[in-house]
Amino acid sequence: MYKTRKLEKTILKYLSKREILAIIGPRQSGKTTLLQKIQSELPNSIFISFEDRDDLELFETDPKGFAEKYFGYRYLFIDEFQYSRSGGKNLKLLYDLYPKNKVILSGSSAIDLTINTIKYLVGRIFVFNLYNLNFEEYLTFTDNPLLKVYQEYKKGFNLKNVKINLPKVSPTLNKQFSTVFEEFVIWGGYPRVVLSKSKEEKTLVLKNIYNTYFLRDIRDSLGLIDDFKLSVLIRAISLQIGQLVEYNDLGQVSGYDYITLKKYLNVLEKTFIAKPIKPYFTNKRTELVKNPKLYFFDTGLRNFIVKDFRKLNERTDSGFLLENFLENQLQKSEIETKYWRTKSQAEVDFILKVKSQLVPLECKLSLKKPQVTRSFASYVSEYRPVIGIITCNMVPETINRDSSKIYFIPPWLI
Repeated sequence: MYKTRKLEKTILKYLSKREILAIIGPRQSGKTTLLQKIQSELPNSIFISFEDRDDLELFETDPKGFAEKYFGYRYLFIDEFQYSRSGGKNLKLLYDLYPKNKVILSGSSAIDLTINTIKYLVGRIFVFNLYNLNFEEYLTFTDNPLLKVYQEYKKGFNLKNVKINLPKVSPTLNKQFSTVFEEFVIWGGYPRVVLSKSKEEKTLVLKNIYNTYFLRDIRDSLGLIDDFKLSVLIRAISLQIGQLVEYNDLGQVSGYDYITLKKYLNVLEKTFIAKPIKPYFTNKRTELVKNPKLYFFDTGLRNFIVKDFRKLNERTDSGFLLENFLENQLQKSEIETKYWRTKSQAEVDFILKVKSQLVPLECKLSLKKPQVTRSFASYVSEYRPVIGIITCNMVPETINRDSSKIYFIPPWLI
């Protein structure tokens, strides 16, 4: 059964616009399903995939012949567009020659789409990201009765618009949300994983996604014959989520030199495996460390790589997993994140850029009462943010600190 994704409304809104629509995101994030659903309800439309080598070859070698075959339809949906090596040039030609036709495409490699497509289509294309499920979509997919309650809570807590009106959450409901939230953190947000009924099936799906798609995509992007060293690198960074990247250590483990490491880490970001977040600083005389931190795009995939699906209270990396969840949620809300760290080692997990404001966000596993760490207090004292956020297992509360209002909220509410 089809489950509605939040991006669907956006795509429908832009169907009437002239521009090409491109949907990019991880393998198995639901791009094909989304495109097929929209196309099935759209008159005078057709869906094709460039996994069909005949259609790909026709597009590559004879774009006008391709148009004769498919531009009798008003709407053309093209899946797996990243396989086209001359996609941008040919699509630009067709866009200019056939102004009444609308193309909607998808791809799973930001590298291929950027190099081969998007750079040729400036002013002619709108790009949208479809990531794995966020927590609200997860509740939708699991038909959870907590969904409507969650949606009511979110009406008063809209971080993207800096709208903070904390809901009153009972300890009992907080416990129920926390149980569902933990399941989501452990297994991640791949739709096929979420819909799997058993732990064995979830593990098998994650194994397939990693081995069949990600290693293949990265190997193809880099032109590698052997992906052993690459898999060692991916495992090494999976053990260091939320920590500063130490290039020397990664080089010793993987066997890659510094330049190769930087290149490959960039590829891991563009193929939606792991992304860096950079430090925040304003004064170069007191410059913060420049090394990024790395977080995985999906916590379930990360846990598969380290072979650990234990509950949060049974593992030593729980704090970093919660950070990874928060980074994923914020990324899916298109909120820019950085981290703050001083030479004296004071650190705040995330600095959020929300409109014109900077919002510090700290992740804590457990607090019995509202309290602010020394590092968080140091940031608040220096930068005087309007608001700050600390996530923990408490029901929502607020305190005032200097001129800032500090919100204590459970992580599932982000």
